[in-house]
Amino acid sequence: MASEEETEDESFGVSSRLLAFLILGIALVLIGIVVLVLVSVVSTSSTSVGVVIFIGPFPIVFGAGPNATWLIIIGIILAVLSIIVFLVMYRRHSWF
Repeated sequence: MASEEETEDESFGVSSRLLAFLILGIALVLIGIVVLVLVSVVSTSSTSVGVVIFIGPFPIVFGAGPNATWLIIIGIILAVLSIIVFLVMYRRHSWF
């Protein structure tokens, strides 16, 4: 019985660390978005924006600005590569 309690305590420590990293990652992403928006508002040069949003397995890609087509193409390529890597890792993991 004592070993089960120790195992529960260790798993709780790992999950709280993972939660802290998750919150830190979300905070860093939000700070990055705010910084980029502020720089684009203050800057007078032409800017381009390309965005890829995943909703489930479906990517939604859009952009604005003079170089948006290149950013959208790069976003689509990265989206396809991430789906391929996910499928390869999923198949590799399911074999074991």
